[in-house]
Parts: sequence; structure tokens; C-alpha cells
Amino acid sequence: MKHFSILILTVCVSIFQGHSIFGQQISKGELIFLTPEWQGERFEDGRPKVSDELLDRMKLVTLEEAWAVLRNENYNYQYEDGWLSINPDSVLVGRAVTAVFVPGRPDIHRAIDERGHNQDGRIKSQNSWTIDLLTKRDVYVVDQFGAHIDGPTVGDNLGNSIYAKTGNGVVYDGALRDIGGLKEIGAFTSFYRSYHPSHHLNDPKGRLNTTLVGINIPTRIGKATVMPGDVVLGRDGGVIFIPPHLAEKVVSTSEVVRLRDMFGHQRLREQKYTPGEIDTRWSDKIEKDFWQWLDANADKLPVPKEQINELLKQRTW
Repeated sequence: MKHFSILILTVCVSIFQGHSIFGQQISKGELIFLTPEWQGERFEDGRPKVSDELLDRMKLVTLEEAWAVLRNENYNYQYEDGWLSINPDSVLVGRAVTAVFVPGRPDIHRAIDERGHNQDGRIKSQNSWTIDLLTKRDVYVVDQFGAHIDGPTVGDNLGNSIYAKTGNGVVYDGALRDIGGLKEIGAFTSFYRSYHPSHHLNDPKGRLNTTLVGINIPTRIGKATVMPGDVVLGRDGGVIFIPPHLAEKVVSTSEVVRLRDMFGHQRLREQKYTPGEIDTRWSDKIEKDFWQWLDANADKLPVPKEQINELLKQRTW
């Protein structure tokens, strides 16, 4: 993780040299520099903006399918598990907005507060600064260094604010509080490390537990590297962070796998082919049967018809 630490240090140095938009936010130019393979739409601050249509399709992607595509592209550190979940049977999909906290340090905290309040006009506590930036379909991704006792910065008040802004939950590498109230929100599908009834203290003159050192900077969540604008896919106890330029490939690959599985399972139930024929490289006969099945059932399959039509253009017979 040496190179990652150097990158974080470089970004933090840029922030403290005054290249932030406000608070601790990375500059637009730096964010574009760090996401050079994304050629699509961006938010005003430079964050990649994967389309809503792709996010909708991503909800049916499994962790295995996404992981396989990323591993084949040499992205080996995008997955993290070991979470507790709110709404564990639901799927979390959205665009990452990142925040990095460190254990509270009064001198740094006072400097950040002073700039945030006086230069940038921010009157709230630091833990709300990133939340102010959230928009629909964002996911608040927080490196809270696993803080437990006196660590939670998100409870039911901020949870309701996050959900109102995004329609999503959070990925929170630390403890949450007010779990009962967060569950009452309903669709607040979230992944977090632990629960504790305490709350963080934010007074540099008294007890100080956390200090915000980065907004929308490269972030480490467990063993995963997260960039602002990554597509967050959380389900089945795990979370994977998909670089925006690979989101379409992940979705398209998943859809092909899903369709081929549906075809194979149907033909096995019909006893048209044996398990040995389906569970290996398909013969030309089976491949032709699959494309004919795809064409005949295009209106009834759980993949947009436009995508099926694109697949049909790839036929070789």
C-alpha cells in the first residue's frame, strides 16, 4: 500500500496548499487528472457521472460478475466484505462521494475549521460538509478508520438527510449510532462496521474524536481503493467499487452471463441438452440455438431490448 499512501499524501498536500473548492475538497483539475480513463459526463466539480441508465442495469449485477471483470482488467483491490448491513436483502447502487476522517487532532482541526468557516462560509460541523455536497443517486463512502466508541458521525438525523439528498444509504468504515432510527428510514440500504450508542465529539477545545482531512479524494475502505465517481455495488454482505470507465463493461458482461444462464437452465429443464454439454464450451449447434432463442424471446427477457439488439448484431451465423 506504499504507493497508495504516497498518493493520499500528495492529494492532502495539494488540499492544504489551497487547491480546494471549499473545506477539504479536491480540486476539479486534480480529480480529472486522477480519473483520465473516464471520457463521459462529469459533475461540476469534476466527479465522473455514470448514467442513471447504467446504474439501473447495475442493480442486477452480482458481486462475482463484477469482480471477475475487474480482476481481468487488473483491478485487484476494489472489493471489501465483513460488513454489517441495514436492509441486507436489498441492493445498494450509486456514485461514490468520499470522505476521509482521521483521529481528532486539535491543531489540524482548528486550521480546517477556520478556513471552512471564514473563507468558505461553512457554519456547520465538519462531519456535515461532505453531506452538503450529495445529490441523487450518490453513495456517501466514509473512511472513519474503524472508529467505534465515541466514533459515530452518522445517526438517524444525518441518515435522514443523506437519504433525502441521495435516495441511497452509506458505506461507512466505522460505527453507526441510532440503528433503530436508521432502519425506520426504509430504503436506507447501508454497510457499516459496527454499532455503538455513543457519538463523536467535535470540539478542538475539549474532547475531539475525529478530524475531516479529505472530501472526494482517493480513499481506502478496508482493502479497497475508492475514487469519487466509482460505482458502488453493495449486496449479499459485500461491497465492490467499480471504476466509472469499466461500469458499462461490467453491466454488459453480466447481462450476457445472465442470458446464457437462463437459456442453459431452460434447455436443461427441457432435457434438450445434458449438463455436460451446457457446463462446458458450447458446440456450434448450441450457440446457434442460443441466438435463435435470444431473438425469439427479446421482449420477455430481463435485459433491455436495445441491449439484446446490440448483442444480436454480434451473431456469426
